[in-house]
Parts: sequence; C-alpha cells; structure tokens
Amino acid sequence: MTTESTKSEGRQSAESPTEQLSPEQLAEEIVQQAEEQVEEQHEHAHEVISAEQERINELELALATAQATVVDQKDSVIRAKAEVDNVRRRAAQDVEKARKFALEKFAGEMLTVVDNLERGLATIDAEAEEQKSTFEGVNLTLQGLLSGIEKFGVKAVDPQDQPFNPELHQAMSMQEVPGVAPNTVIAVMQKGYELNGRLIRPAMVMVSKAAPSVDTQA
Repeated sequence: MTTESTKSEGRQSAESPTEQLSPEQLAEEIVQQAEEQVEEQHEHAHEVISAEQERINELELALATAQATVVDQKDSVIRAKAEVDNVRRRAAQDVEKARKFALEKFAGEMLTVVDNLERGLATIDAEAEEQKSTFEGVNLTLQGLLSGIEKFGVKAVDPQDQPFNPELHQAMSMQEVPGVAPNTVIAVMQKGYELNGRLIRPAMVMVSKAAPSVDTQA
C-alpha cells in the first residue's frame, strides 16, 4: 500500500460520524438537539421567573404588613390625640368651675354680714336727726360690701312682686291678697343670692294664693 492511500484512509476515519448519516437522520438529529436546547432554556427561564415571583410575593407581603402597621399607628395617634383633647377640656372646665365657685363658702359668710347690716338699717330711723349719720354710715358700709362681692360674681335675688320660682325662691308662707294674681311674691323676708349664675341661697318669700272658690249650689 502506498503512502497516499494510507493518508486517505486516515482522513476518512477522522471525519465526523454525521458525514456518514443519511440526510433524514442528520435532520432528525438537528431537530432533537434544537428541542433539547429549547427545553433547557425553558427550564432555566422558569427557574428565573419562579425566583422573581417569590421575591415579588415577599415584597407584597411586607408592603401589606407595613400598610397595616401604618393604619394601626394612625388610629392610635388619632385616639391618643382625642384623649388628650378630652383631658385638656375636662381640666379647663374643672379650673373654670374652681375659679367661679372657690369663693362660695366665703360668699356665704359675707351674706351673713349683709343680712346683719340690712337688719341694722331697718332699726334705724333715717328721718331722725340724731340717727341720720348712723344710718348713712351703716348704709355706706352695706353698699360697699355689696359692690365688693358683686365684683366676684355674687348677685342678689330680690323677687318682690315677681312670679314665684321654686328654683330660686323658698316659700315661707302663703296668703290670700285681693287683686294680686296667685303665686306672686308679695313679700321678701330674706333676699337670695347667686354666685356666677349658680344659686347659693334661695330667697325666702311670702306668696299669694288664690281665693277659695265659692260653692253657689245650695
């Protein structure tokens, strides 16, 4: 065998096996390889998509949790603010009440002095020359005391000739008076007083009553 024939046989043995396949077999092999590549790429893409979807799910869950926390915190802040406002309002009301009625006990003691001065004036004859200066002195003292306590919200309740009001007046007796409507205050035995609109002592009064009905049937 010659050297050229030996080289030719070697080349034939080194050639790719695909060169020995028929065209149909070669086409089938190419299709199979393409399908394997497509399947491999599909699996890889599916893994990537699954990982991304899992991350998206985690982020959505975290977002929902954060939103729920924000809503809860917002409600808590609103409730806390409302509670603080209520406490401030109650405290302001308590302070206002304390300010208005802190002098109630003191005012009650001063009313006793007012009553004594008024009774003292009633016993003095203002027309008598020898008692005129005494009357003026006691009256000035009384008026000064009334003016002083009025500055702190103390106001007299003097319902003479007014309709009887059980919320402000205390009826001591009732009397029939011709020409006077029933339930009218006909005499004030002791004036009442209010402190900043709240009654601290009712007025003691005498009230008119209706005349008894006459039975005309015999």
